Amino acid sequence: MSESIITALITSGLTLFGVIVANGKSQAVTETRLDELTREVREHNNFAHRIPVMEEQIKSLGRRVSDVEKGR
Repeated sequence: MSESIITALITSGLTLFGVIVANGKSQAVTETRLDELTREVREHNNFAHRIPVMEEQIKSLGRRVSDVEKGR
C-alpha cells in the first residue's frame, strides 16, 4: 500500500472515532436537557391542576367573609 492510502485510512479512523465520541457526549447533554424539561413540565402541570382548587377555596372564603359581615 502506498503511504497516502495508509495516511487516509488512519485519518479516517481517527475522524470516525472523534465523531463517535462527540456524538455520545452530545446525546448525554440532550438527555440531561430533556430530563430537566420533563421535570419542569410536570411541575407546571401540578401547579395548573391546583389553580382551580385554589380559586374555589377563595370563592368559598369570600362567601364566608360576606356572611360574617352581614351578621354584624
